[in-house]
Parts: sequence; C-alpha cells; structure tokens
Amino acid sequence: MAPNSSAQSLSVHEEPARWGVQEKPSSRSTCRAQVVARDAPPFSVADIRAAIPTRCFEISIVRSFSHLFHDLLFVGVAAFAATFIDSSSLPMWMRIVLWPIYWWFQGVFATGVWVLAHECGHRAFARSKLVNDVVGLILHSFLLVPYHAWRISHASHHANTNSLERDEVFVPSHSFTPRPDGQPRPLSAPFRLANLVGQMVLGWPLYLLVNATGRPYPRWANHFSPSSPIFRPSQSSLILLSDVALVLVVSLLGWWAYTTSLTTVVCYYGIPYILVHHWLVLITQLQHTTRALPHYNDTEWTWLRGALATVDRSYGSFYNHFFHHISDTHVVHHLFSRLPHYHA
Repeated sequence: MAPNSSAQSLSVHEEPARWGVQEKPSSRSTCRAQVVARDAPPFSVADIRAAIPTRCFEISIVRSFSHLFHDLLFVGVAAFAATFIDSSSLPMWMRIVLWPIYWWFQGVFATGVWVLAHECGHRAFARSKLVNDVVGLILHSFLLVPYHAWRISHASHHANTNSLERDEVFVPSHSFTPRPDGQPRPLSAPFRLANLVGQMVLGWPLYLLVNATGRPYPRWANHFSPSSPIFRPSQSSLILLSDVALVLVVSLLGWWAYTTSLTTVVCYYGIPYILVHHWLVLITQLQHTTRALPHYNDTEWTWLRGALATVDRSYGSFYNHFFHHISDTHVVHHLFSRLPHYHA
C-alpha cells in the first residue's frame, strides 16, 4: 500500500534537534535512539499511522496461537528435560550446573508466555475481546499476575506515558539533593548493588502489592483490592475475577508441593518465576529509563510526546525472538498498542 502525500515527507530523522529524536552515535549501544526535550514533533500520530501498511494492523488468531504453542512447547520440553537432572546416574557437580541452566532458559521461555498475555491485555492477540481475556487470564494467572488488574493499570500507563502527574510506572522522584552543578548526587556502589538486586527480585511483587515506583495515590494502592484507587468501582468484578484465578493457581501449586515436595515446586516453578519477573522489570525499566528521556509536567505533556519518549533496546536475536520483540519495537508499541507483535 502506497503511503499518502503527508506520510511521504515523514521521517523520524527530520530536524532531530528540534523535535526530539536523535540517533545515538555509539555503534555498541543497544539503544536505537535518544530522545531529548525539544519542540513538539512536526507530525501527528495520524501521519505515522498513514505511513504504515494496513496489513500490519491485521490480527491473525492462527498466527497468535502458533506463537503461544511455540512458547508452551519450549516450556514443556525444558520442564521435561529437568526431570532427568536429579537422576542418580548424574554426579552432584553436574546437577549443580544443570539446574541453573534450566532456571535461566525456563525463565526466558516463560517470559515469552508473559509477553503474549500482555498482547491479550492490549486486545492484539485476537480480534475477539472474549478470546483475548480468556487466554490472557489463563496465561497471566499461571504466572501469578492479576490479569485484569494489570491490564487496567497498564492501559493507564499507555494513556499517560511520561506524564509526571498521571503515568502509572517508573515515575521519577520529584525530590533529590543536587550537586552544585545541578545533577543528582551519585549513589554509593553498595547501595546501587542492593537496589539493583532488590529491584530485580522484589520489584514486581512490590509493584503489585504497594505500587512501588508507581504514581502517588491518596491511599494504599495495590493490584488485588477492588477498592484500590487504581480502579473504578465499575471494574470491581474484574479485579475479583483475577483474584479468584490467582487463588486457584496458588491452590494448584500448594497441591503440587503437598504431593511432591516444596523443593520440587521451587526448582521447577519458583526460581523460573523469579527470573520471569526479573526480565519483566529489566525490560520495562530500560524501555523507559535513560538520561535523555524526558518526563513532562501537565503544561508540556501530550500523548504523542510521551509515547515517543521511550526506547527500543535489543538483547540479541535469541532473546528478541523469545521475547517476541517486545523490547526492540517498544516505541511503535506505544504508538499503536493493538498492532500485533509479529508485524511490529
């Protein structure tokens, strides 16, 4: 499909210093572009939409399920292979080596499942709202994610990206003690290490439980209570549905631990679960964090400026493949969240 005349003149490199996108000069960086605060872009989201072929917005349920089956196959094969690790024929040193290998790769494969549930939350997995919500609820619940609660807050994040007042996640602190040159004081190395480890291990559950790194609310905000200020009263039934689904999955995990052992559940499920949400926190933070990315107050913020102030980052072909390119096509995802990942 040929673009229209307004789209023909559209270029993300046009007047970069004025409207805010600059190519990053370092060839070693995984960051494709730098965004700096300048004038508003000289084009609209409609101009960008017109430059993209219509076929890229077409959702194929067959293709979506093929990606899901692909991920579930790798998850299943990895879990089956892990059943041989504790075989009596293997020496202890080999078991010590093989379990972390399983944990790492199972975390990667299950992160792909997480991403497809994310696709459901954006109504990009299938044309049917019911199919999206059923598949998303099942997948996210097995990863201990409250699907509808996350879907609702995540939609608010997309509607208010990089707004200092209304964005839902990675809202920078308004208070810090600057150095004489106006820059934030650097954190000590031990504090940074502790903060990094804590964020990668506890960041996701703390976000769900106490809205860590989220926008301030007048009372306790969380993703489990229907009365949380994150949600409207009309959404209470969806929050309860997500809670019930989580209770069922936790009950299944408890039954699994009862019939086998807690160690079995931790080794096959618990540690890969931690790694899945390590990837989730790492990917999302790096998509929204770099020195060049501005956050706007209400006098400057527009939806387009906020959506453009995100970063594409590549983790290499292996990880990009299993993460369904959620990390290296993030800017276009913020512009068109219903565009399927396989067209991004």
